[in-house]
Amino acid sequence: MYDFDVLVLGSGPGGQKAAIAAAKLGRRVGVVERDNMIGGVCINTGTIPSKTLREAVLYLTGLSQREMYGQSYRVKDDITVADLAARTQHVIGREIDVIRNQLNRNRVALLSGFGKFADPNTLTVTDARGRESHASAAKVVIASGTRPARPTSVDFDDRTIIDSDGIINLERVPRSMVVVGAGVIGIEYASMFAALGTKVTVVERRDRMLEFCDLEVIEALKYHLRDLAVTFRFGESVASVERYAQGAVAVLESGKKIAADTVMYSAGRQGTASDLELAAAGLSADARGRLSVDEHFRTAVPHIYAVGDVIGFPALASTSMEQGRLAAHHACDEPARAMPALQPIGIYTIPEISFIGRTEDELTEARIPFEVGLARYRELARGQIIGDSYGMLKLLVAPEDGRLLGVHIFGTGATELVHIGQAVMGCDGTVDYLVDAVFNYPTLAEAYKVAALDAMNKMRHLSRLH
Repeated sequence: MYDFDVLVLGSGPGGQKAAIAAAKLGRRVGVVERDNMIGGVCINTGTIPSKTLREAVLYLTGLSQREMYGQSYRVKDDITVADLAARTQHVIGREIDVIRNQLNRNRVALLSGFGKFADPNTLTVTDARGRESHASAAKVVIASGTRPARPTSVDFDDRTIIDSDGIINLERVPRSMVVVGAGVIGIEYASMFAALGTKVTVVERRDRMLEFCDLEVIEALKYHLRDLAVTFRFGESVASVERYAQGAVAVLESGKKIAADTVMYSAGRQGTASDLELAAAGLSADARGRLSVDEHFRTAVPHIYAVGDVIGFPALASTSMEQGRLAAHHACDEPARAMPALQPIGIYTIPEISFIGRTEDELTEARIPFEVGLARYRELARGQIIGDSYGMLKLLVAPEDGRLLGVHIFGTGATELVHIGQAVMGCDGTVDYLVDAVFNYPTLAEAYKVAALDAMNKMRHLSRLH
């Protein structure tokens, strides 16, 4: 007889949803998590702190109001780390309470400590004082997440040379910062610190940033960041970082030297599966500490599942939640529909980026014809009211039947607005629906109608010439 029907390793988005789904299906469920990490990386050092920090930056700098009140407008002149941390800690505290409450309400046992496999059905849990206990289960869900990848050649001190987790340890807002890596996390933090007045230099070995995004959107973001005095060094790599009492010097492979108060590495993330004594369960992780799973999120050992960042792409909190729910349903022999292939991507830069579907580059490469419908926020009354004159919404439309192939948004509320396009695409809707729909006025959502009319007019013009 096992202690639990389902035992979940980790309480981040994937683990939490797996545990609650299994509990709702009437199973005895336990979650293994360290005391100081309820909610996982997502709540404590990742998604929630960074998005809250972004809101604090936008509010305190008055950045989004400057179109109205002038470029010198600020809510607070001397913004400190304490100002930023206050809002972040408040939200983290509230979110942890919500998660604890959800687990309690669903009678999910919380086993405090770090879990490792003792055998395929048993975990050894070591608490903060080093005391060990054991818990067994018929099914196990690994949702242990990731940590920032740290190059071994770099001497991190979590003050001068940091990774994304170290942001919350900064003692003051740095005057200058080098961000190594122009991926999602690197560019999000680069834009936040640039908004705070930090002189940011981004070093990226590739020729462009966020290469999976629409090129026009990326060019717009780059223009904005340059306006905030961000310098880009594309096609460059950091050879070494020298630390000094007053800051650090990043030495590039090309020989350039960049002095900064802080150097932040954003070199991807490393899965934590390697820490779990996987051999005892008959499993092994890849070089980046990740596990392979099938379409039901089962590992090579049929009763052990894995979800979230620890299985790799897309490694988003949103997809992890759904993976956790689906894995729990499969583990409990309950039917569930597979996750849709269409999923939105949200990037919380300043300004926001969000998209769903394919990009112009992807469609061109696949030789799929498309028409572009464009709406600019400055043409919308709501855009003028909120002072966003740079935002844009782009629809990629199939000319033969009007289906939406992609929706790309840059500007205020992008991560919310994208869901309208997601709903239309998910229901096999066409551009006609957006042309005919009545949207509240004045709203940013009205951009869909403007862009749809733009695409429709272009297609009509083309058909007249045939």
